[in-house]
Amino acid sequence: MVTRLILVFFYRQVNILCYSTFMMTQQLTIHPLTLPLKKPFTIAHGTFHTREAVVVELSADGLSGFGEATAISYYGKSVATFKETLERNRTIIENSTGHHPVQFYQQLYPHLKNHPFLLCALDVAAHDLWAKRLGVPLYQALGLSIDELPISNFTLGIASIPQMVADIQALDLPIYKIKLGTKEDVEIITALRQHTPSIFRVDANCAWTVEETVANAEAFKELGVEFIEQPLAKDNWEGMKTVYEKSALPVIADESCQVAADVTLCHQHFHGINIKLMKCGGITPALQMIQQAKQLNLKVMLGCMTESSIGISAIAHLAPLLDYVDMDGAMLLAADPAVGAYLDKGRIVYGKGNGLGASLVA
Repeated sequence: MVTRLILVFFYRQVNILCYSTFMMTQQLTIHPLTLPLKKPFTIAHGTFHTREAVVVELSADGLSGFGEATAISYYGKSVATFKETLERNRTIIENSTGHHPVQFYQQLYPHLKNHPFLLCALDVAAHDLWAKRLGVPLYQALGLSIDELPISNFTLGIASIPQMVADIQALDLPIYKIKLGTKEDVEIITALRQHTPSIFRVDANCAWTVEETVANAEAFKELGVEFIEQPLAKDNWEGMKTVYEKSALPVIADESCQVAADVTLCHQHFHGINIKLMKCGGITPALQMIQQAKQLNLKVMLGCMTESSIGISAIAHLAPLLDYVDMDGAMLLAADPAVGAYLDKGRIVYGKGNGLGASLVA
């Protein structure tokens, strides 16, 4: 894994030098989307029936790169704000003189540092366009091999036990991530375990206390749970130190690790981190976070929002660097407005073509 990281960063610098003639001046097109869900999705933050999103398209030389930003109300994001911010920065975006996605990111960051979801969409679109100009899939442009890839989990939202059992029986998948944060969390996992031998991961979304986490970890270990994601409030570092020392299961940071500066804080408070491209600002900072985490012997997971195949495809191209992956977001949609990478029983299948191998459906 460390060797792969060295290759990634070396290859990126080589491409900056060798492909400096590929100017990043381009046209921006904004595509607002409504993403209907197959069924209501409930987590500790609430219940959702649809997601709003924006896909950005960067076009030049007859090619287009795509990136996605999901508008999530509990993060204070909206399509209206996305559009207004993009229009306000259109001149900067379209007239960037960066020769490489990293340079493009560096030029945009001072203007969009407070808008990581949009920074992510633009950074992913720039990577997509860059790899298409090189004539290769993005993972290849990053110097990665897809010979060994982690299997993705599928997320089950909070629901009645009979409904969750029915979902598991209908899906028959190798790994499930189960959203918890109720008074019946142990009962839920106990009941589900009776119906499948699949791997379980649990995500409390900041809903537990230290005492609940330690007790639940003990019970869940006997029930075949692999790890616990973000059990405590994101800023409860003292509590997480106790959990880290006493938990019978590994604990993975999500809300506590959103940007590169958070990775060092997670050392000896968590056993791993879950990176979200939208929260950190895209592929460029995500690669930095992965490198930092590996240097600290932290496991690395890349997670998703409820996203179309545009956003999911970006995750797929970083999969060779990961210990765990959660890229089921497009599977939750009743209708996907895009095509690209997808999951076949948890296994990643890449989209056709260069770059992300993803595009909007005409």
